[in-house]
Amino acid sequence: MVQTATLIDEVKKIFTAFLEKKNLRKTPERFAILEEIYSKQGHFDVESLYVSMKEKNYRVSRATVYNSLDLLVECDLVTKHQFGQNQAQYEKAYGYRQHDHLICTDCNKVVEFCDPRIQNIQNTVGKLLDFEVIHHSLILYGNCIKPDCENKKESK
Repeated sequence: MVQTATLIDEVKKIFTAFLEKKNLRKTPERFAILEEIYSKQGHFDVESLYVSMKEKNYRVSRATVYNSLDLLVECDLVTKHQFGQNQAQYEKAYGYRQHDHLICTDCNKVVEFCDPRIQNIQNTVGKLLDFEVIHHSLILYGNCIKPDCENKKESK
């Protein structure tokens, strides 16, 4: 994984080029949101990102957060997920390995995993069906069966 400062510099360059190509303004708020996202670990939703920005005294509205996220998804710096809940989840995309997700239907915990066999299947299917696969999303749903699972709801 790329060092955080170097990674942030790289994503800023990519975002700057994207905004220039689209003739969009390069506002400090958009770049502050980008930096905040790339300093986070794991998945986040709009509200947690907005609260995090407010706690750091950034002057951003929810609309600015939503609009900036849409731009960051469009330029492939952020990935948007809909894990079956009403709320979209996001995660940084640049410089991070392809991975898939396992979601507990009891507590909605999201577990990331990577299995190289999935990439092999993707490559094989692409060749067989004459497709250049550019992205995939695999989400497995289940229930945690560990007896000591801290996320498990108490059964009544």
